[in-house]
Amino acid sequence: MIEMLNSMGITSSMVTSSAITLILCILAILAGRNMEMIPSGLQNVMEVAIEKLSDFFQDVMGEYVGRKYFSLVATLFIYILICNYSGLLPMSGHLPGLKAPTSSINFPIALAIIVFFATQIIGVRETHGLKYYKHLFQPVFFLFPIMLLEEFVRPLSLTLRLYGNIFGEEAVASSFFHLVPLGVPVIMQALSVLMGAIQALVFSLLAGIYIAGAAEHGAEEHEHLKAQHN
Repeated sequence: MIEMLNSMGITSSMVTSSAITLILCILAILAGRNMEMIPSGLQNVMEVAIEKLSDFFQDVMGEYVGRKYFSLVATLFIYILICNYSGLLPMSGHLPGLKAPTSSINFPIALAIIVFFATQIIGVRETHGLKYYKHLFQPVFFLFPIMLLEEFVRPLSLTLRLYGNIFGEEAVASSFFHLVPLGVPVIMQALSVLMGAIQALVFSLLAGIYIAGAAEHGAEEHEHLKAQHN
């Protein structure tokens, strides 16, 4: 079965990421299947987690942008976090069909491209047209090449930061395990838990900052209308 999947170009990382997607979908369905006014069980856990994430991203992105695009950045955080932690499972990377998706460069590239295009679409939408790109000519016109390069460097930076840290952490942990099979690997696993959370947070945080910058005009309009209403 595994050989057939490999012949079709389906890697262990793709299998693991698909399984994670399925698990998250099932959890979301179970948590929202019988919504109660006073939540309990899985619904309560999910609501608390989402509320904490919402407060955090609204502090970073602003109330308007944070509420409007929360689903995107929160999904990135949760998905990347679980993908990172899948690398902590026994035999991960050695058992066919089980490998942390973030340890393969294709996965971070795909997420970075999603963030890049989402930023462009949000920027055009919030500024009501192509005038969004006037920021590439500010503060002075001749800086346009540098500003344009910065736009394309962002997805590259997101990709290398996530892939490099996760791949490096796995390589170091594997080396320590072979050198000192007892004691040290436990410490490395604990550090891996922390590193996985930090990298998921950094990726989603940077995505949120990029989106907030793109939606700045829309946020200003929202604050202006809110002030008029008050």
